[in-house]
Amino acid sequence: MKKRIDKLARRKEFWEPWDEQERDIRDAIEAGTLKPVANEEEEKKKLMLAARATLAKDRHISIRLSAGDLEKLRSKASELGLPYQTLIGSILHQYVEGKVKASF
Repeated sequence: MKKRIDKLARRKEFWEPWDEQERDIRDAIEAGTLKPVANEEEEKKKLMLAARATLAKDRHISIRLSAGDLEKLRSKASELGLPYQTLIGSILHQYVEGKVKASF
């Protein structure tokens, strides 16, 4: 696995930001315009609590999917290095947060 990551890291596109927010962060770092947060420890605690609340999984559900869809989800999850259930949960979370749209 380490050899694979090292090989990927040598490719230029490996280091390219994925989205606009990451590009903005990269640009701010390169320009030296980032400023330290005032109460860093307090902010860390607040963000950790928010992350835990977001990631907390306190309900179990069952869902029926076609065999083909499940296989594709497992394949996509494998490409991302995630368990397929984590990928499904992430997609659903993004949908309910309005970050992705469904078309019917």
